[in-house]
Amino acid sequence: MRFNIIGYFISEGFKNVLKNKKSTISCLGVMCATMLMFGLFFAIGQNITSMMKSLESQQGMQVFIVNAATDTEIEKVGEEIKQIDGVNKVEFISKEDAYNDAKKKLGDRGDLMEGLEPSIFAASYMVTLTDLNKNAEVQDKINQLDNIKKITSKDETINKLSNIGRWINIVTGVMLIILIAISVFIISNTIKLTVHARRKEISIMKYVGATNGFIRAPFIVEGIVIGIISGLVSILLVAGGYTFVADKIAKSSVTLTMNINMLGFNDLISQIIIVYMILGVGIGIVGSSLSMRKYLDV
Repeated sequence: MRFNIIGYFISEGFKNVLKNKKSTISCLGVMCATMLMFGLFFAIGQNITSMMKSLESQQGMQVFIVNAATDTEIEKVGEEIKQIDGVNKVEFISKEDAYNDAKKKLGDRGDLMEGLEPSIFAASYMVTLTDLNKNAEVQDKINQLDNIKKITSKDETINKLSNIGRWINIVTGVMLIILIAISVFIISNTIKLTVHARRKEISIMKYVGATNGFIRAPFIVEGIVIGIISGLVSILLVAGGYTFVADKIAKSSVTLTMNINMLGFNDLISQIIIVYMILGVGIGIVGSSLSMRKYLDV
């Protein structure tokens, strides 16, 4: 018996989708537009987050070792730095490397380095972090190690990057919430037109003893079906649009110069599918439920 009732709800829901073509197309249009906007902000947010993480991995500090330290002591410092929580990568820069780097930076004036020995430079480690917010904490722990001469760090740059990443996440989250609220409002009002057109049918069902849940169920199924179809259509549109735009941006001179990598759609598709299905079904259920309240006297 329960199986027959569920079958009836599903059957009526699909019939409503096909019967009310104008309302269905209207709902699909609104939901697809909402999901495309959602997908746009989601893709932008994910790419910016990825870029921020890439920039974070390139930012860090340079730890200089005292000149009197032996090779064994220098190696020991490197191993101890690697053990510190928050350290991502440790790269050794020898005195010779520092000498050659300084000479390279002088360019045509490299002859100024003639007569100087690499020994005047200090060996060092370039340390990058897993999280820029741990910059001060990692510096404090490194300063407690033996044979540390000094630490140089772009603290201002690190703080700015952390703040930018934080605000981007906040703005993206707020925009997504606003879009969901707008879409629920529009969908509920659009479906309400369908319910209004069938108000006599709903009244008759109530007179013969149908419960509010029984009357509401087919409309909820209708909303879910519309939501799923909208999600599938939106995924195809976002896939095509994102792949085209991302390819253009990836080949631009600015992107190549800054060495920025765009996320491929394959990196986003699993998250987008989950989000779209939840969004489509959720909006369909909430929108349908809200649109029925007036006619069920709930």
